[in-house]
Amino acid sequence: MWDSETELAGGRDYGNGVLTTSKHGVKTKGFELMDRSWYVAADIPSDLLVQIGDVKFHLHKYPLLSRSEKINRLIYESRDTDLNKIVLDDLPGGPEAFELAAKFCYGIAVDLEPANISGLRCAAEYLEMTEDLEEGNLIFKTEAFLSYVVLSSWRDSILVLKSCEKLSPWAENLQIVRRCSESIAWKACANPKGIKWAYTGKPPKVSSPKWNNMNDLSPSRSQPVPPDWWFEDVSLLRIDHFVRVITAIKVKGMRFELIGAAIMHYAEKWLPGLIKDGAGSVDGGGNSSNSNSGSSSSWKAGLHIIVAGTKDDPPSVQAKDQRMIIESLISIIPPQKDSVSCSFLLRLLRMAILLKVGSALVTELEKHVGMQLEQATLEDLLIPSYNKSETLYDVDLVQRLLEYFLVQEQTESSSPSRQSFRDAHMYEGTQKGTNPNAKMKVAKLVDSYLTEVARDWNLSPTKFRVLAEALPESARTWDDGVYRAVDSYLKAHPMLSEHERKRLCRVIDCQKLSMEACMHAAQNERLPLRVVVQVLFSEQVKISNAIANSSRKEAGEMHYQPMIPNRKTLLEGAPQSFQEGWTAAIEDINTLKFELESIKTKYLELQNDMEILQVQFNKMKNKKQASPWATGWKKLSKFTKTVENHDIGPQVPATGDQTRRTPRRWRNSIS
Repeated sequence: MWDSETELAGGRDYGNGVLTTSKHGVKTKGFELMDRSWYVAADIPSDLLVQIGDVKFHLHKYPLLSRSEKINRLIYESRDTDLNKIVLDDLPGGPEAFELAAKFCYGIAVDLEPANISGLRCAAEYLEMTEDLEEGNLIFKTEAFLSYVVLSSWRDSILVLKSCEKLSPWAENLQIVRRCSESIAWKACANPKGIKWAYTGKPPKVSSPKWNNMNDLSPSRSQPVPPDWWFEDVSLLRIDHFVRVITAIKVKGMRFELIGAAIMHYAEKWLPGLIKDGAGSVDGGGNSSNSNSGSSSSWKAGLHIIVAGTKDDPPSVQAKDQRMIIESLISIIPPQKDSVSCSFLLRLLRMAILLKVGSALVTELEKHVGMQLEQATLEDLLIPSYNKSETLYDVDLVQRLLEYFLVQEQTESSSPSRQSFRDAHMYEGTQKGTNPNAKMKVAKLVDSYLTEVARDWNLSPTKFRVLAEALPESARTWDDGVYRAVDSYLKAHPMLSEHERKRLCRVIDCQKLSMEACMHAAQNERLPLRVVVQVLFSEQVKISNAIANSSRKEAGEMHYQPMIPNRKTLLEGAPQSFQEGWTAAIEDINTLKFELESIKTKYLELQNDMEILQVQFNKMKNKKQASPWATGWKKLSKFTKTVENHDIGPQVPATGDQTRRTPRRWRNSIS
C-alpha cells in the first residue's frame, strides 16, 4: 500500500503499484456504476456533479477540493455560490483517468498499471494535484511509479509509450514520451549479456525482458539473443513515437544496418506490400486505419493500401495516414549506403509518388535509390506513370535515378577534399572509388528496362535515345541488350521515318555486337541498310582478326599486326550460317550497285541531251537579223576610215620656220 505515512516513516515501495490515502474525510465503500453514471457508496449524499463527455460522477466537494487546485478554482472563483456541476470535457485520459483520480481523493486503493499510468499522470497534472495541497499527492505518486517502475522495464516502457498516443500534447509536455523513448533506446543498444529476454510482440506465453531481474545465471549463454529482438516491439508504436525511438537509437550509436532493418520491418507491418503489384487494394479482412487509435486490439493491424482514384478525388483518411508514415520513414532512413535494400526503396518511392508525398522527400528518396541502383531489379524499376504523362511507365524517373547514380560514382572517384560534409557522411562505410561492376550491372538493368518500355506506343524516340545514351561507353562490354531494345522499339513503332530510324540506331556500337546479334541484324528488315552494312563490316574485321590471331599463335610470333585476307579466305573460315547471310547481303548490295549504275547512265544521257539543246539555242540566237539603223552606221564607219587614209597620205618633215604642226581637219559627217 502506498500512503503518505508509510512513505515518510519507513521508505517507499513502488513495486506493488497500489495507491491509497488515509485522509479523505468521507467514509465510503467504493464506487458504483449505474447507467453511465458513477455514485459513491457513502452515508452522505453527493453535492457535486462532474461530467466528462457522456459520463457523470456524483461526488462530494471536500475530497476533491483537498486534492485538486483546479476544482478549488472552478468552485470558489465562480459567481455561482451554489455551484454543484462541473464539466471537464478536455480532461486528458477521459472518464477512466478521472475515475482513478477520484478514487485516490476518497482514499480508495488504485491499481497502477502501464496501461493507465500515463493517463492518470496527465489527469493529475490537469487537476493540479500538487504537493502544495497535500504531501504525497497524485502527481508525486504517478511520477514515482513512472521513474522507478515503468522506465526500468522494457515491456512497461513500450506499453506506456503506446498509451500516450491519445494524450497529446500532455504526454509530450510532461516528457513521458521522451523518457520512454530514451529508455527503450538505451535497452535496445545495451549489451544483452546476462539479461533474460522475451518479447512483447510474440505470443502471450512469452513475457517481456526482465531488466530488473538479474538473478538468473546468464540464460543468454545457452540461448543467444538475435540482434533484431527489439524490432517487433518497437513496430507496435505509432509512427511519431517510432520516429522518436529510432532517433534516440541513432544518437546512442547503433549500427545503421540494424536501424534500416527496423525501418523496413515497421514499413512491412504498417504498409503491407508497399503497392508491390501496383495501385491495388489489399485484402480487407484486417482492421482499418483506426489501428492508430491506441487500443491494444488494433496493434497487429496495418494500414491497408488504397485504391488509386482520379486526380481530383480528395485524399481519404487512409491515404493521409499512409502519406504521414511514408514521409516519416523517409526522414529517418540512415544516409549510409546499403542501410536498406534498393528494392524496399523503390517500392517506397512508388508509393510516395502515388500518394503525392512532398517533392523534397521524393528527391531525397530518389538519391538514396541512385546510390545503390546496381542492386535494383527490373520488376521494381517498372514504376507506372501516375502523373499526367502519356507514357505507361515513368521513364523520366528512371532517367533521374540514373543521373543520381552517375553523380554518386563521380563523387566517389573524386578527391575526398572536394566532398561536402554531408556527402562524406552519406558515403561513410562504403567503398572508396568507382566499382566497374556496378556500372555494368546498371547498364544491363537499363537495357532490360528499355526493352520492356519500348513496347509503349507513346514513348518518343528522343526519350528512348537519351536514356540509352545516358551511360558511358565503358559501362557496356557488349551492346546486345541495346540492340534488342532498339529492335523492340522499331517493331512496336513501324511508322517511324527513315531519318528517325537512323538516329535511333546510332546508340548501337556495331563493334560490340556478338555473333548471334550480328546474324540477327544481318537479316533484320527493320534496320536501315547502312546499319546492316556496318554490322557486316565489323563482323568481317572480327573474323579477320580472329583468323590472324590464330595464325599468330601457331607461328609463335611475339608482335602481331592484324592482317585482313581476301574475301574467299574469310568466307571459308566463317560458319555456314554466316556464309548464307553474307551471300544474301552480297546479292542485295550487287542489286543496289546495278540500280545505281543505271541511274548514273540515265543522268549522263540527260546531260548530253542538255548540251545539244544548248548548242542549238546559241545558233538560233546568232542567226537573228540586226536593225537597219545599226547596219547603216557600220557601213558609214567603214567608208569614213577609207576616205581619211586616202586624203592625208605621207607627211613631209617640217622646216625650221615651221615649228608647229597644223591641226588635223575633220570632215563633217553627212548624217
